[in-house]
Amino acid sequence: MTELDPVPLSALQHWCYCPRQCGLIYLEGEFADNVHTARGQAVHHLVDTPGYEMLAGVRVERALPLWSEQFGLIGKADLVEFHPDGLIFPVEFKHGRRRQKRYDDVQLAAQAMCLEEMLGRPVNHGAIYHASSRRRREVEITTELRAKVVETAKAIRAMLESGTLPPPVNDARCRECSLNEICEPAALAAKGVQAELRTALFNADDLG
Repeated sequence: MTELDPVPLSALQHWCYCPRQCGLIYLEGEFADNVHTARGQAVHHLVDTPGYEMLAGVRVERALPLWSEQFGLIGKADLVEFHPDGLIFPVEFKHGRRRQKRYDDVQLAAQAMCLEEMLGRPVNHGAIYHASSRRRREVEITTELRAKVVETAKAIRAMLESGTLPPPVNDARCRECSLNEICEPAALAAKGVQAELRTALFNADDLG
């Protein structure tokens, strides 16, 4: 098996939210805070310190390092529960209220796949803990999610190898993105529209 350059688990979430955001962070080293990133950092302070505790017979590991040589992944799990019956249950902490976000589920699935490789046991479920509502949303680690992890890691690796920054999306996602001013999606989109208009104009002149 060819050794793969490891892709950070957090990059999967960024790519699924917006490939350009992922590229700005992991290709160009850009980052900026806003209210959403600040809230996320505050939530992760709860699980940033490695350690464990026993709760009702369940061993709870915090900030557990994860890796997968098979899929070329590396990172850490916010929290992993090891139950007496052998169940392994990763929990990813997110700020905000309980609602499904595909990019969070992909990141959780990647953690499950790392745990399976590291421990040699199946991990078929996990959960997203939503801090604002203080509720968990259980996620089944489906075949579809696993395929999405592999596909996303491959796309990120290709971007890093090529050094090419993905184009801006310029949609509703941009309003909440902390990198909006660095990315300038509206300005770049306007330049693209202008280029298309120029091309159309020249083509019209040719036809005349």
